[in-house]
Amino acid sequence: MTLAQPLQVEALAQRIYRIRGQRVLLDADLAELYGVPTKRLNEQIKRNPDRFPPDFLFQLSEEEHAALRSQLATSNTGRGGRRYLPYAFTEHGAIMAATVLNSPRAIEMSVFVVRAFVRLREMLSTHQELAEKLDALERTVSTHDQAIAGLINAIRELTHTPASRTRPIGFTADLDGGQK
Repeated sequence: MTLAQPLQVEALAQRIYRIRGQRVLLDADLAELYGVPTKRLNEQIKRNPDRFPPDFLFQLSEEEHAALRSQLATSNTGRGGRRYLPYAFTEHGAIMAATVLNSPRAIEMSVFVVRAFVRLREMLSTHQELAEKLDALERTVSTHDQAIAGLINAIRELTHTPASRTRPIGFTADLDGGQK
C-alpha cells in the first residue's frame, strides 16, 4: 500500500452518505471512481437487474435528492444538472457494480471501495466505544455526587452544635407543682 492509498480511502469515505439507515455511495461518485460515465454505469445496472437487489441498490426519492442536493450544493434540474433521481449503492452494490462493468480500473478500485467502507465502520465503532465510556463515567460521577452530598450532610450534622438545655445545677424544688 503506497502513501497515496490511505489518502484516497479517506477521500472516498467522505463521499459515503447515510441514507435510509444504510451507508451508500451515489452513482456519480462510483462512476467517477470506476472511471466510467455515470450514464454507462446506470446502463449496466439496468441491463443486470438480478444482480442488484434492494439491499444492494436503490433509487433516491425526490425528498432525499433535494436534501442531498442542498447538502452538496449541486445545480438544480433544468439548469444543466441531473434529469433523473440518482442511484445509491450499498457496499455490496458497489462491489457488484465493479463486476458488471468488468473493466480493469473498476476491479482495481473496488478494493478502495471496500477499504473505505471498512474505515468508516472502524470510525463508527470507535465513536460508539467512546460514547459508552462517557455514559459509564457519567453514571459513576452521578453516584459519586450523591455519595459526596451524603458525606457533606453527615459532616454538617456532626459540626452542628445542639441547642443547650440549661438546667440549674443541683437540687431544685418544683414549687408550682408542674403547672404553668
